[in-house]
Amino acid sequence: MDVLNKFRSTVTSTMSQLSTVLPGNPVTREYEATKHIASAGVGLLWKIYSGYKKSTQQSASIFVLEKRQLDKWSRTEREHIIEVVKKGVAQLARLKHPQILTVQHTLEESRESLAFATEPVFCSLANVLGKLENTPQPLSKSLQDYNLFDIDIKYGLMQLGQGLAFLHNDAKLLHHNLCPENVVINEQGAWKIFGFDFCSQSINPVDPNPTWPSWEYKVDVHPWAQPTLDYLAPESGCDHIQIKANDMYSLGVLIFAIYNKGNAPLQSNHEWSTYKRNLQEMKYNTPKISIVDAALRDPVKLLLSFRPEDRPDEHEFLKIEYFNDVGVKTLNYLDSLFQWDNLQKSQFYKGLPQIMEKLPHRICLKRILPCLVKDCVNPVMIPFVLPNIFYVCENCTKDEFVNHILPCLKPIMKVHEPVQVPFIFLQKMELLLKLAPLEDLKSDILPMLYKTLELDSKPVQETCLSVIPSLATLVEGPSMKNALLPRIKRLCLSTSDLSVRVKCLVCIGKLIEYLDRWLVLDDIIPFLPQIPSKDPAVIMGILGVYRIILSHKKMYITKETMALSILPFLIPMCIENTLTLNQFNVLISIVKEMISSVETEHRAKLQQLNEQHRSISNSLTLENGTTTKSNGLTNEFQFESYVEKPSMQISGSNETTQITNSLSFNYEKS
Repeated sequence: MDVLNKFRSTVTSTMSQLSTVLPGNPVTREYEATKHIASAGVGLLWKIYSGYKKSTQQSASIFVLEKRQLDKWSRTEREHIIEVVKKGVAQLARLKHPQILTVQHTLEESRESLAFATEPVFCSLANVLGKLENTPQPLSKSLQDYNLFDIDIKYGLMQLGQGLAFLHNDAKLLHHNLCPENVVINEQGAWKIFGFDFCSQSINPVDPNPTWPSWEYKVDVHPWAQPTLDYLAPESGCDHIQIKANDMYSLGVLIFAIYNKGNAPLQSNHEWSTYKRNLQEMKYNTPKISIVDAALRDPVKLLLSFRPEDRPDEHEFLKIEYFNDVGVKTLNYLDSLFQWDNLQKSQFYKGLPQIMEKLPHRICLKRILPCLVKDCVNPVMIPFVLPNIFYVCENCTKDEFVNHILPCLKPIMKVHEPVQVPFIFLQKMELLLKLAPLEDLKSDILPMLYKTLELDSKPVQETCLSVIPSLATLVEGPSMKNALLPRIKRLCLSTSDLSVRVKCLVCIGKLIEYLDRWLVLDDIIPFLPQIPSKDPAVIMGILGVYRIILSHKKMYITKETMALSILPFLIPMCIENTLTLNQFNVLISIVKEMISSVETEHRAKLQQLNEQHRSISNSLTLENGTTTKSNGLTNEFQFESYVEKPSMQISGSNETTQITNSLSFNYEKS
């Protein structure tokens, strides 16, 4: 109840916040914001909400800037900040690249807010590094527990390098404010460039050596309406020179900040004078970069060079040894998977489990799994992809499995060609039983099993038959009678494979304890004599089923069933010449056991009937006032004597006369 109340309180709080900001904003016509999750952008002004598109239910993130945050500044400053961020979102919407944040709905403005929708986002890099302005309080557990792994940093920096290469060489843009606030981490863990508020377009974009207009930092303009000083290249801030190397310097500062709890090597606190003093110090004293990963120290040292010509460009940066990592190469390969043919992809998938062993579980779940699922649209690739999906499952909690993996597996469960697909599911049934909720087992996994029994593949049929008993408790009575048992019986009768037929009998034997008595009497016992094969293995399988039925307490098989249905079927088998001596001994012992049971039960029945006869005889004798004479005759004889008493009073020839007269009298009378 406490958990429910807490959840209700959180939802109510979120809806209350949104109700004061979003009504009137056109974004709400198409998107529903559900939960405040993070913040991003200059000054972390943008609140990020999880949500979805109403028409398609597709997940999305809604970025909201509440104008009331700016109320403490002058009107001119407010307008300047709003103008800058609007320009940034407009530019972002025009850019299409995997390493640039994808806009799904362009910026909309109302009196209270600015808002736009993007691909699903987790948080900003600044949030991960401890900058928590405009984040929900308390923080979500997922954000609290989020730690950057080496592979996160390596591949994230590679993505930023690729994004800058696109901006500089294709879009002819300078970002001009690359910092943790303007790097967004999406739901899969990919790093995306955001915050184009101060980007600069090339003057001559068609020129192979583009140039950019000069820019000057203004002391009288609000810091949020200008690039962050801590990440601003010296030549840009002091000499007004705009070149590609500006962004590379910002990248170097960002790398340092990642290893320094989000803090730049030289901090100016938005003070221009402090910034200039820091730059003078930087000319002679290189920042201490010992906190940076050893493989990154030399590249970072070059990126932070005071002289722009000493800095590597984006292409040189992407070639450093730091990125020569199997995890980075794997993630990069997955991102470009659509470029490869089926043979190349199948070879890659075969070796992927060995790579995933070395990667953190979160990377496998959030980063690798979505790429694997995308390739499942091609049925030919599913047998190569599915083992990797199940590898991710092995380290999942139930919640992770239900939220991230089960929705992806359900469509695949309906794929039956190639047969390797259901075969892999059968091999991993124990894992599915452990992780999947009961209702999903019944609604999706059981129907898959029923369909699998009908596939014409011996390995699949045998594996399915061996798996079914472990799911027997999930099969309800009507489904057992009308769906599962008929398929097993049909397979047992129709298959030409001895091994499959025996497996069917073994499966039926294991299911007996889950069946009610009448289902066994009506469906199982009449079915066994229909099996055409008299092979010793089949005979032993049949005997095994009979043995389980006879020994089960709730099954009570009557003498009539044994005498009329079972024994007439088993006794002819006793003379089969194909049986070994041990098999014959097993068969004959069961036959003898049933005969003994029939004998014992029927003898008891006959004795009961005889007792009833005696009781009737005694009652009739007492009613007629006669007693049993001690002439050595039994009660049965006395009873017969009593019945025939009139005719027995005449002896010799008179007996015949008496009988004749009696018959004549009766005839005349009639």
